[in-house]
Parts: sequence; C-alpha cells; structure tokens
Amino acid sequence: MGCIARLLPDSRCNSASPTSYLSSDLQTADAATTASSSAMPLAAPFSDLGVPLSASDLRTTAYEVLAAASRATGGKPLTYIPQSASAATRSTSSTSTSTSSSSSSLQRSLTSTAATKVNKALGPRSSTASKVTREASRRPATVVELVRVKLRVTEQDDARIRRGLLRIAAGQLGRRAESMILPLEFLQQFKASDFPHPHEYVAWQLRNLKLLEAGLLVHPLVPLSKSDIYAQRLRRIIHKAYDGSLETGKDSESVQELCSAVKSLAARSLGGGSDECHWADGFPLNLHIYQILVEACFDSENGTLVAEIDEVMGLLKKTWVILGINQMLHNLYFTWALFNHFAMSDQVDIELLSAAENQLSEVAKDAKTTKDPDYCEILSSTLSSIMGWTDKRLLAYHEYFNSSNIDSMPGIVSIGVSAAKILVEDISQEYHITRKEETDVVRGRIEAYIRSSVCAAFAQRMEEAVSKRSSRNHVPVLSILAKDINDLATKDRNMYSQILTEWHPFASGVAVATLHSCFGNELKQFIVGITKLTPDTAEVLNAADKLEKNLVNIVVEDSVNSDDGGKSLIRQMPPYEAENAIANLVKAWVKERVDRLKGWVDQSLQQETWNPQANRPSFAPSSVEMLKIINEVLEAFFQLPIPTHSTLFPDLAAGLDRIIQHYVSKAKSYCETRSTPIPQLPHLTRCDVGPKLFKKKEKPHVIMKRGSQVGSSNGNGACSLDLPKLCVQINTLHYIRTEVENLKKKGTKYLRNSELAQDGITDGMNINFELSQTSCQDGIRQLCDTTAYNVVFSYLSHVLLDTLYVGGTASNRVEPLLRELHSILGVISGIMYNGVRDRLMTVLMKASFDGFLLVLLAGGPTRAFTLQDSLTIENDFRALRGLYLANGDGLPYELVDKASLEAKNILPLLRTDTESLIQRFKQTISECSGSPTKSRFPIPPVPTQWSANNPNTILRVLCYRNDEAASKFLKKTYNLPKKL
Repeated sequence: MGCIARLLPDSRCNSASPTSYLSSDLQTADAATTASSSAMPLAAPFSDLGVPLSASDLRTTAYEVLAAASRATGGKPLTYIPQSASAATRSTSSTSTSTSSSSSSLQRSLTSTAATKVNKALGPRSSTASKVTREASRRPATVVELVRVKLRVTEQDDARIRRGLLRIAAGQLGRRAESMILPLEFLQQFKASDFPHPHEYVAWQLRNLKLLEAGLLVHPLVPLSKSDIYAQRLRRIIHKAYDGSLETGKDSESVQELCSAVKSLAARSLGGGSDECHWADGFPLNLHIYQILVEACFDSENGTLVAEIDEVMGLLKKTWVILGINQMLHNLYFTWALFNHFAMSDQVDIELLSAAENQLSEVAKDAKTTKDPDYCEILSSTLSSIMGWTDKRLLAYHEYFNSSNIDSMPGIVSIGVSAAKILVEDISQEYHITRKEETDVVRGRIEAYIRSSVCAAFAQRMEEAVSKRSSRNHVPVLSILAKDINDLATKDRNMYSQILTEWHPFASGVAVATLHSCFGNELKQFIVGITKLTPDTAEVLNAADKLEKNLVNIVVEDSVNSDDGGKSLIRQMPPYEAENAIANLVKAWVKERVDRLKGWVDQSLQQETWNPQANRPSFAPSSVEMLKIINEVLEAFFQLPIPTHSTLFPDLAAGLDRIIQHYVSKAKSYCETRSTPIPQLPHLTRCDVGPKLFKKKEKPHVIMKRGSQVGSSNGNGACSLDLPKLCVQINTLHYIRTEVENLKKKGTKYLRNSELAQDGITDGMNINFELSQTSCQDGIRQLCDTTAYNVVFSYLSHVLLDTLYVGGTASNRVEPLLRELHSILGVISGIMYNGVRDRLMTVLMKASFDGFLLVLLAGGPTRAFTLQDSLTIENDFRALRGLYLANGDGLPYELVDKASLEAKNILPLLRTDTESLIQRFKQTISECSGSPTKSRFPIPPVPTQWSANNPNTILRVLCYRNDEAASKFLKKTYNLPKKL
C-alpha cells in the first residue's frame, strides 16, 4: 500500500482550526444538529444495496470481516481482551497474551504510536496536539480496539464475534479468510442461547441472511442465470426465514440445505480453479463494507486522519482478499473519503485537501492502466460525486470563496479539473484527441466555472443595484450597476483569476468577456423597455460606454502575450453601440405597437359575429377598425423626432404586414367550416338489372349520410350551413386586399413628404405588403373551395348523392337539386361583392358538375341506366348549365363551358350501345396495358380526370348499364355479379 505520509505534503494553512465532524454514515443525531450548515458531505458514490441492511448491520459486518481477516493473517490466534475490565486488571489478566502477540498490529499500543509518519508529514497542529496527549490515557489500547470503538461495535458483540471465530478456527485449523463464508459460518456456530434476548438472536439471524442475499443473489461477483437452481433454493430458504426463525446449528436440516446452496454459489469464480468464496466481493456490497472500514481512518471528533493511520491502513488491507478490493479500488475510495472529510471540515483542513489531491493523481495513473468495466463504472460514479461537490462551489466561486478561505480554492480547482479530465480521457470510449486538444478539457472546465460564477456574481450585483436606488436616489439602476461591474472586474482580476490562470492563461479575459455579455444583456432589455429618449436613458448609455471601454482594456492588457493579442476574446464582446440605441428604441416602439395591435386583433375576432344583417357593408367591422388603427400607427411613426424614417420604415411595414396576415389567418380559423372532400369512390360494383330496382318497402342505399346541418328544399339549407357568414368572411378578405393597395400608396406619400427625406429616397424602397396580399388571395381561394364543395357534397347530398337517379331517371331527376342551388345562388348574389361573387359561383358550378359526374360513374348499385336514359340525363345536364348561365345574366358562357366540359365529354358514352362500349373498352385498355391474357383484363386505375377515352371511365359506364350484355361481359371479365 505504501506510506500514507507521501499523500500529505506540508500544510498550506496551519492557522486553520478543524471543526467537529462525523461521517454521514456514522454521525449521530446530536452531532448532526451541531454540524456547520456549510459543511456538506459529498453525494454517496455507490448505488443502494437493494437489501434492507442498516448502517448498524454494515458496521457489525465490517468489523466481522476485519476480525476474521486479522485472525487468519496474524502470526498468532486472535484473543479476546474485554474492554470492561479496568486498566490494571486488563494488564494483569492479559499479560501472557500481550507478550505472545506483541508482534501483531492488533496489539500495538496506540499511545506509543502517536507520532506516526502521517503526523510527521502533516506537521505540528497546535489546536489538537494537547488534546491528543490529554486523551491518550483513555483511548483504546490496540488498533483493533480503536476500530471497534469507531464502528460502535459493543463489547458483548465483540466477545461473541471473537468466540465464533475461535470456534471456526478450532474446527477448521489453518483455513484462509477468503475461503470462509462468514455469515454462514456464524449461523452454524451460534444458537439462541448465545444471545441475551430472543429478539437479538432473530435480528442477528436476519442480518446474516440479508448479507447472503446481498452478496450471492443481489450483487454476486459472477452474474447468475435465471435458471440457477442454487440461487432459487437460496432465495426460497431466505424468504422462508424472513417469515419465521431459522433453526441453526451444524446438524440442523435447514442449515445443511442452506450450506449446500450458499457454498455452491460462493464457490463460483470468474477464472475457475479457486477455493475463494465470493460472498462479499460483488459490487457495490463490498464497497459499502469497505466504506465503513475506511471511516476508522478518521477522527470522529474533528474529522482529521487519526494518528495511527499507518496501523489502521495495515488492518484494512487484510480485508482486501475477502472484499475483492485491490490497490486501485482502495486508491479511488480513499480519495473520495479524504475529500469528503475535507468537505465536512467546512473546507478548513487543507491537509486533507492536499492528501486528496495527491491521492487523485494516483487514481489518474490507475485509470490509464485498466479498462476493467466494473472499475470504470465505480470510477465514474465516484468522480461524479466529487465533481458534484466541486462544481457546486466552483460554478459560483465568487460566492463560496473570499479572503478567509481563498487558500483552499487552488486545491479544489485542481481536484475538480483532474476528475473531469479522468472522466473524459480515461473513461469515455470515444475520446481520441491530440495532446494539444487535451488542454481543451481543462480549459473548457475552467471556462465553465468562470462563466457560471461571473454570471451569478453579476446577478447578485444587479440585486444590490436595485436596492441602492430609492426615492431620494434617482440614479438609474443600470448606471449603478455599471460602476459595480467595474469593481467586480477588478476584484476578479486581482484575486480569482490569479489562481485560475494556472489552468487557463486567459482566465481574466474570459471573466471580463462574460461580464461584458451579462451587462450587454441587461442593457438590451433596458432599451427594449423604453419608448423615447430621456435623461435617464442618456445616463445609462454613457455609463455603459465607459464600462465597455474599461472591460476591453482589461482584456487587451491580459491578452498581450497571446497568439492573437486577445482578438478571439474581443470577438466574444459584441459592442454595445450606444450610438445605435436610438434606432433600437424606435424598433422597440414599432414592436410594441405591432404586438398591441396583434392582441387587439385576437380579442376583436373572438367577438366578431360575421352577420350580414349586423354588418351592412357585408364585411366585418373588425377589419375596418384594424385598418383604421394601422393608419394611425403610420401617422404616429412619421411624427417621431428621428432623422431615419426611411431607414426604419421597412421594419414598420413588415410588422403591419404580419398583423394583416395574422388577421386573415385567424379570421379563417374562427369562421371556416369543416372541409368536406368528394366522397371516396366505391369499389367497382354492379347495378341490379332486374325489372325493379327495389323490392317492396326497401329503401335505397345511401352513398353518404347527410351532415347535422342539412338545408331543406325551401332554401333554409343555405342558412343552416352558415353560408351568409362565409360570404361575409370572403367579402372581408376581399376588402382587406383592396385596402392593402391603399396602404402602399400612403406609405410612399408619407416618405416623400418627410422633411428630411432625400430626393429619390423612395424610388428604391420595396413597400409591397406581400404577406398580406398573398394571404388574402389564398384565403379567398380556400374559402371559396371549402364553401362550394361543402354545399354540394355535404349539405346538398340529400338531393344529389342520396336521391338523383336512384330507382330510375324518370322518378328522381335534377329539379330538386336545381331548386336548392338556385336558393343558394340567391343568397350569394345578395351578400357578396362583384369582385368575389363570380369566383364563388364558379367554384360552386365546378363542384356541381363534379357531383353530377360522380352520380353517373360511381353512384352505387341503386342506380342503373339504359340507352334511353341518356336523353333524360343530357336534358338534366343542360338544365344544370342553364342555371349558371341564367339566360345571359349569370356567369360568362366561357366559364360555364369550361367547368362543364368534363361532363359534356362523358355524356356520349351513355348513348353508346353496349357492344360498342365493350369494344371501345377492350381497345383502350389494350393500348394502356397490352394484350389481355385468357380473356382477362386488369382493372384500370381511377384517372385524375374522367375521360371518354379512359378505360376506367368506360368500365364504370358499363357497370351502370342496365342490360344483359353488359352483365355478361362484366361477369366473364371481372367476375362481377349480375345482381347485388
């Protein structure tokens, strides 16, 4: 293990007095109440055991392991010296024993080893030397007694442990400690009569069973398979024992069964051929036990290393073979323990800090020589625990370190960056960097500390500046803050950066750049919060300019020897540009009004009714009011006392453009009805070619059910589908689009009339309100499409999809549909402006012809057509066209002709005889798919547009042809039934 003294160099601060300390695992409730609030321990480095073993259980187990290891490795058998006897009696009764084992460390006098190698390395400590001398006479007489007292093992438990070990030794002479399973051995050696009370015996049994469960089942050294019979057997025995006491004794049947399972599991080894028993060397059980033992190295009153550290370490090392601890694991945990006790000393015991720092360098060497996954995992968790503590302080070092404890900062920084470097370089699988890049790990860590702490210190100064401003002191907060930041930068440069420069040569520059950024952020927020220039504003800007010059000077002075002369840091300090503050204030003014207008738009649209009776101009009053406010904002902008209207106007125009676009988008979302697409085409079907399409009392098949708001034949359907509301909405978008053109003209006029406007300054300006115009155009198109197709395919489905030509062309013709459409066209004509009325009617007309074609080509099995029906259908088609032509008073003939062209081209197929249709189908599908095979044709895909030359279109006409020839062809070619 080596001499512990080499870990402890000369003291950095001999004047520091140690504080009262007890380990978090060993401290009592009374001690906890007296501990310093700032003396916080590190986070536990190991995971929970997963077995309910208390701290007392672990202390007793740790002492048992220590006693067994010492007995097995000592030169003489372990003997028992009762602590209760007086000093004189103990001296008389144990003379022979003490003489025979004087060579053993277990019997070394503690008072004679007060000046150990460790104490010599630590140097004289005046605060504790006299105390050690005074109490030497009443301290334990041996090292093992010292450990026993620290582990709080009672004399009665100690006597029982020693008796058990003597019994084991008597029956198994010469057996090594690592070949014994202590919990099992003790269970065999003791009975209830060995305990003063039955409940103590039961608790003792349960502790040993929990240890077996933790070491062999929960945390075994060698992973268990689910099918391991011994593991299943041991688990059953232990759980059974939890419900009731376990009969112990060597001859007990239950103990024999327990022995068989335990020994089989403990005898497994990773390498094979070993007689070692792995009952306590699985992670993290062994580490929890070793953690208890290592605490014996520290004084329970002041947290410093005990004077007998070398002897205690010698004892601890004997337990390694049982616990599976090696030098690397010891180095790692002892580093953590040293640093933890330094933390609990309220950071005043510099000797412990130095020892932890030196020990961590050993850990760094170990980490480079092994890739053992278990060690790496423990290394990672332990270093993370250390870094958690160091990071908390170093990320706010301005708060935690001052002139009274600044001496501890170098050691804490060293440990923090060393731990980070080990984690990155030796644990990370992906770490492959050059030597130059290795410095970046440390520098990156230091920069993180600097930036975080400086930001925290800045926030504190900000709070202080706010508190300094009062009703009598009218100095702006940022002016006060600028002076405080100057002082903070000087303090950081003279105190903290002098230390951090050891790891980062430009630590001061990083701190100053961070301060510059923090103040810059506050300055930006300050400027955003005002709407006009005031004396306070000017004072703040001047103070900011002075601060910036001082900070830049510090960076330049401290970076004079750097490769780039500090340019990289200067680049991290974007200038405050106080001279540009006015422009920023104007932009803030613009943003405020734009945001306010956006809120008004949201509120107004929530209250908008879109009622044509309430809105006489047939567009929304909110749109009129919005455009009125926009005009007022334009006037106010050009009244601002600034010389840069032409430069800043594009920002205002863009903001107003977004507001108008927002209004259009929200208007559509408030009023737009659910879009109803054209119904999905059914699979190819076959009409009923019988003499009657429907049997008696049989209802026709409904292609698509009507919506919840279906208009009636008297025209009420137009109102129930909120058509007037939609018309007002479309009118509103049309009105806004028109007014946007006027806004462009007004903006140009204001710029030309500006007193400071230069000749031709508006010639190259792009004032287009492009977002608004595009949004209005898209909104009108979307609303027209949505309205038209909802009318046809949803709200008029009862007269189109559900009724037209169902049961025969003679009984259900197009007149009901025409009446409904005529009523809807009347509503549209009465509300909408000419500019958008024809657009909506055109889309409605296109939807009407789409629905008409859908009935003819995909109307379902309730529709069937003969050659004679074609004349009726053509007459209905002409009537539908005539509705929109309205004898020359409707839509232009060209629009109607274009919208009805697809249906017009399909009608000749209806008057073509069946044989001709079949031949035409064969010809078209052969041209598309090649020659048929075995009189079979592939089903042609549905086209994007119906066409008389499209095979799918012709096939659908055949499917709805009511004659025998069509039925036979479809049955033979596609196996479609003649009747459905």
